[in-house]
Amino acid sequence: MKSEINPVPLMRKLADVGAKLALPVVAGRGKPLIMRAWAFGDAMASGVWGIREPKADARQVEPDILLVPLAAFDRRGHRIGYGAGYYDMTINRLRAMKKVVAIGLAFAAQEIPAVPATERDARLDLVLTEHEIIDFREIKN
Repeated sequence: MKSEINPVPLMRKLADVGAKLALPVVAGRGKPLIMRAWAFGDAMASGVWGIREPKADARQVEPDILLVPLAAFDRRGHRIGYGAGYYDMTINRLRAMKKVVAIGLAFAAQEIPAVPATERDARLDLVLTEHEIIDFREIKN
């Protein structure tokens, strides 16, 4: 979407080593995303904003790892998305249930000095760029 890094090559590699994949479905404004099981070759539907998503009959899952899109990030693990808060709500909901690792996917050029963050914003555990893996798990708020 927009200028986001393409997650498909990473998703293919993960699937090739046995990872079970899921894709997000927008449930409605102000609601966390629904994650539905998906595999390469599965039929897709057109969702909100024309984004391709698993069909409504795909099984809902609660993933352990989330690949999170972003517009910008900082070295404290904060991110800027596109303003609706879907991923923040989803990460916070899943973390209330279990341990979840949130991994931002970004180009190095998307790093900014500081992201203005609120209590509702979910911090990332890692960011993967074309140059490095940035680990935020030891950083305290």
